[in-house]
This record gives sequence, C-alpha cells and structure tokens, in this order.
Amino acid sequence: MKNIKAIIFDAYGTLFDVNSAAEKCKDKIGDKWESFANYWRTTQLEYTWLRSLMNRHKDFWQITEDSLDKSIKAFNIDPSMKDELLNLYKVLSPFKEVPEVLKTLKEKKFKLAILSNGTPTLLSELVKSNKLDNLFDDLFSIEQVGIYKPDSKVYDLPIKRYGIEKNEIAFLSANTWDVSGGGNYGYNSIWVNRNKNVFDNLDYKPIHEIKDLSELLNII
Repeated sequence: MKNIKAIIFDAYGTLFDVNSAAEKCKDKIGDKWESFANYWRTTQLEYTWLRSLMNRHKDFWQITEDSLDKSIKAFNIDPSMKDELLNLYKVLSPFKEVPEVLKTLKEKKFKLAILSNGTPTLLSELVKSNKLDNLFDDLFSIEQVGIYKPDSKVYDLPIKRYGIEKNEIAFLSANTWDVSGGGNYGYNSIWVNRNKNVFDNLDYKPIHEIKDLSELLNII
C-alpha cells in the first residue's frame, strides 16, 4: 500500500447509507422499513446487472425509480410515498465517520474520487448536500462509459484520468461484487464490511477488510 497515489470510493453503501431514505420514513412504513429498504437496494442492483447484460441501458436514477416501483408493490407501501422516498434518496446520509476520514486523507495529499453507478447529477447533489464536495478531486460516473460496474470499462476511468498504474489505486467498497470487480481488474481492493457479512466467491479476496472507513487510516 506504500505506492498508493489515489484512493477511490464507491458511493452507495460505502460512503452513503442507502437505507437512510427508508429509515427517515419508518414511522410511515412501520417495522418492515428495513426489509423494504434492503429489497429496494437488491432490486436496484439486479436491474443494473440485467440491463448491462441485455444491453438495455437506463441511467441509475431511472433504475432507482423502477426498482422502487416494484418494491412498493412487493411490500404494499402507500404509492403516494414514492416521491418522498425518491427525494430522500438524492440526499442520503453519509456514515458518521466519513467526513473526518475524508478530511484527513485530503490533508495527506492523496487524490480522492468517487467511482459510482450514480449519474453525474446524482453524485454532485449527494456530495454537495452533505458538504463533502470540496474533498473530492473527481466524481466518476458509469454514464461516462454507458455500462454498470463491475464492467472493466468503469474501472478504467480513474486510470485514464490520472495516468497511473492499477496497483497505485486503493479502491474501497462495501459491496463484495464491487470489491471483486475492482480487485480482479488490478486495484488494491479493500472491503468495508459494516455488517459482518460473508465475502463472495468471485476469484478475489480483498487485501484488507475493515469495519468502517476510520480503519483505513491505519492502512494508508
């Protein structure tokens, strides 16, 4: 890890809590809010992979809405909540340690960037609403290549932008498939395992496993 020049973060589930939109509505949704949030997220990811395989691209915001429509029906949620949930998704809350860790890394002069399925507009709004926009050098969106992670064309983006080697990037994600995607591509992939999950068998094991981003400071 001594040759690291750029630290690249996944956004959804890694920096920002994807369940925070539903959690803010838990009084209306009831006890099933967390199961509903997890179903929405799982469906959203499945749609990104399926559309990539079918070559039927829609941007992440359209997929987020489509997967929400299905989730509302599956959990019998009041359809009138759709707009509220979508608006909250635009301003997801960061995990509590994220701002301070990013500030510390910025002070250490690393290039910091997000590499995400999100659209450029979504990512820009997300970092600005949480006052993190001054900490990132770049916000890389899959819309630049028109296909979702874990396609290698997505992981190419920071390499082409910075003119550095694959092993000069530390890549962090909470999603095991994304850690494997980046790792198989050639990144130094680090798994942010916030929920004590089991890693997938996808021909890659992360070089480090951390429980939250604060542990990154002991590695870099």
